[in-house]
Amino acid sequence: MVKSLLNILFLFTGIALLTIGGEALIRGSLAAARRLGVSPLLSGIVIVGFGTSAPELVVSVNAAIEGKPDIAIGNVVGSNISNILLILGICALITPLTVKPLVLKRDAATVVAASILFLILVGGSALGRADAAILLAALFAYLIWAYWSESFHASPAGELHRAESKEISVDSKSTLWIVFAIGLGLLLLIGGSQVLLIGAIGIAEHYNVPEAVIGLTLVAVGTSLPELSISVIAAVRRHADVAIGNILGSNIFNLLGILGVSALLQPLPVHARILQFDQWVMLGTSLILLLFLYTQRHLSRLEGGMLLIGYGIYVWLSFTLFRG
Repeated sequence: MVKSLLNILFLFTGIALLTIGGEALIRGSLAAARRLGVSPLLSGIVIVGFGTSAPELVVSVNAAIEGKPDIAIGNVVGSNISNILLILGICALITPLTVKPLVLKRDAATVVAASILFLILVGGSALGRADAAILLAALFAYLIWAYWSESFHASPAGELHRAESKEISVDSKSTLWIVFAIGLGLLLLIGGSQVLLIGAIGIAEHYNVPEAVIGLTLVAVGTSLPELSISVIAAVRRHADVAIGNILGSNIFNLLGILGVSALLQPLPVHARILQFDQWVMLGTSLILLLFLYTQRHLSRLEGGMLLIGYGIYVWLSFTLFRG
């Protein structure tokens, strides 16, 4: 009993450290970008859109290095599912999310394409270093495409990513503050990932739950808290495009960047239940969001509630029929 409580304490302590560390890293990086004259557009695409995925990156890389592929992959797949069903569901309950289809259609299509690419690459039941190179090349191509299209063409998506960089208020900071914030953020992320893994693995062993299930649920939701905070803040401020854009940017980086780096460091075998169930849920939720952005043009409170119910069903199935 004591060991079980200790593992739960480790898990939540790790999540707290990752959340604080991710926040410090984003704020320090944004302050540095503004001092160096980096455009709000690039800051929005890279620092905010991808910076919120820093906890997922550190946890998955750490898990890959320590030989825990189920947590490394489960964290990414589970985060992408929870980002759409859980986080956007919560945001839609706060305020109906009305968006301009042209603002987000490129990124929504990229999320679906990245999900399909993942399905193709894991067809052999593993992600190898060659697969990692393909994922990272796709991420690099996306970044070039995004920045080029938004820099040289009048693009609604460009305004979205500029707004993302302004969603987090960062006043003029000294160089010492910037260095401290970035350094502290990195230390907390690394330390938090270690503590979280200890707790997650301990819980899996104590309750005889597969590590893949823990990675897909507890770890995935815990590392998605930065996305939750940014998107909820945007929803409260009625900035629906930023709330959804943040989720799309995170999902792209999760699949192409995090899995790319993790598999490059250590080839990752894919758990059978992810092949049979979770990858299809991830693709299905991405297609539903793409359909919504192209047709409905809004996400109502009713639809947000349906997304949350869908996530509840997914978690229930994870611990019952598809426990593995």
